[in-house]
Amino acid sequence: MLKCADWPIGVCSWSLQTDIADVANLMNQTGIAHVHLAVAPAVGQKGAEYLAAVKKQSWTISSTMVAFDSEDYSSLESIKLTGGVLPDEPWPKNRQLALQAVDITADLGVKFLAMHAGFIDHSDPAYVKKFFDRIRLLADACGDKSITLLLETGQETADELKQFLQDLNHPAVGVNFDPANMILYDRGNPIEAVKVLAPWVKHIHIKDANRTKVPGTWGEEVPWGDGQVNTSAFLQALKQVGFQGTLAIEREGGNDRHGDIKLAAQRLNSFSL
Repeated sequence: MLKCADWPIGVCSWSLQTDIADVANLMNQTGIAHVHLAVAPAVGQKGAEYLAAVKKQSWTISSTMVAFDSEDYSSLESIKLTGGVLPDEPWPKNRQLALQAVDITADLGVKFLAMHAGFIDHSDPAYVKKFFDRIRLLADACGDKSITLLLETGQETADELKQFLQDLNHPAVGVNFDPANMILYDRGNPIEAVKVLAPWVKHIHIKDANRTKVPGTWGEEVPWGDGQVNTSAFLQALKQVGFQGTLAIEREGGNDRHGDIKLAAQRLNSFSL
């Protein structure tokens, strides 16, 4: 099993934009034994086939992941409006998908389900109530099946997310920490952010990025170790806060995702603290 210091290394299944067989092939080539598994394909027309292929593997599924078709990542403004649980029009469909994801996660025997919750805005009471109610509904469903709902870092600062988590105060809610998202959204220093959110951090995405030079636009995702996350400082911070979990490599850009994932695995495996 490929490891970095005390943590197993995994891969995000959706990074390859392909089928389970190709994911399995990459994992066999690299020695990666853990996977952060997309579950949306499990509720499609070929859902049974997808789950059967997953169950044939000898992987450890570190977490599942649910995403919504209604989310528009074409710009920072579009994802602010369409991300996560907040848009009303797609909510009935998204709610159903998320609850199905809870059932699938339980069936697979996985203890974490991750998602992008959406933009947190504490200035609008009606907005805040809707956000809290919808996250609490999903968290309750997770808690009933001994699953922790992981909210992925992104559009908010670490302090804003911490405030939400403290106010929600739900035992079945944690954080999937993506350091690159802090940079891509220009929402703070990931090294300091992981310290702020440490009590809730249960799972890590290994992804790197460079900050935008044009405010209001995306930063640039780059291969792990080539950006501004700072591998050494980030892993040292994880050690300092006592993180115990999986480092799941995610690559959502570039023309050679296979190669970039292999490079990230090599760099992590060769790193010592």
